[in-house]
Amino acid sequence: MSTLSVRLPNSLHNKLKEMAEKDGVSMNQFITLAVSEKVSAMATAEYLAKRAENGDRAAYENVLKHVADIPPESYDVKD
Repeated sequence: MSTLSVRLPNSLHNKLKEMAEKDGVSMNQFITLAVSEKVSAMATAEYLAKRAENGDRAAYENVLKHVADIPPESYDVKD
């Protein structure tokens, strides 16, 4: 495991402490979770971008041609 020293503005440090207490975890756990979420989000975006490069618009439109043209159910319609 690694140790990382980070400088934070006092206002951010105070908010971090408050949110970690509210969540019932240590500040270290809260920061670890926040960094994990960010890394996961960035990895997912990278994965999806690579998948999108392989997209085929013509094949997509061909699939859509086979979808029935019927009105949506009432619970799917926004009022």
